Amino acid sequence: MKNTAIIIPTRLEAKRLPNKPLVIIKGLPMIVHVMNRAKESGIGEVLIATPDNEIADTIKENGGEVVLTKKNHLSGSDRIYEAYLKKFKNNVDLIINLQGDMPNIKPESISKLEKLMRKNKCPIGTLASSLKKDEIYDENVVKVEVDEDLKEDDFLKAKDFFRIKKGLKNQKIYHHNGIYGYNNEVLRKYVNLKRTKLELDRNLEQMRFMENNMEIKVGYSDSNPLSVDTLDDLKRVEKEMS
Repeated sequence: MKNTAIIIPTRLEAKRLPNKPLVIIKGLPMIVHVMNRAKESGIGEVLIATPDNEIADTIKENGGEVVLTKKNHLSGSDRIYEAYLKKFKNNVDLIINLQGDMPNIKPESISKLEKLMRKNKCPIGTLASSLKKDEIYDENVVKVEVDEDLKEDDFLKAKDFFRIKKGLKNQKIYHHNGIYGYNNEVLRKYVNLKRTKLELDRNLEQMRFMENNMEIKVGYSDSNPLSVDTLDDLKRVEKEMS
């Protein structure tokens, strides 16, 4: 069995930009743009996981498939696991977790992560792109550190994920993209682990993997998809997509 599914967790209760999945960009809600990019990757079935009927109705109106989940999940991966069990059970071995606030992600980036995961038989993987100078002190931009320069076909072990870190000098730091791949066994293990200190302190769910000695591999993306967390982010992505 080698089947891939893309599951996009999304909800309305964003603190910094309320109702952001339904914000209109170029005539479509943001979550619909993300869904369309996922479909264009062509790697497998695309499913939206949400606790909100408003999002579910929007997805259905735009030809998508949705699973309504519980409201009280503590991370996107927890929400994805519920949707996975309801829809796929054991019929899918590789899950791509695509964040619902990256409307300008390239379909080629999504398919590249799937290829890297399959080729390297890796349990957990993600993507990163070059970090711009003005992003190093931007806490809205999540960074990933690796040991070497990240090149086109690399899949390197992640050393750390963070938003802001003091004393950076010659470390290899990249802009972490909000996309993960993991096999179904790793996802099952993840949701049964307790939340960790750094996961809570940094508000980064991937730290639960890191603090439980679960290796995450990082591939290079030549695009730099914007995560929309604020009104300024929204203006930037609207400009880029116009």
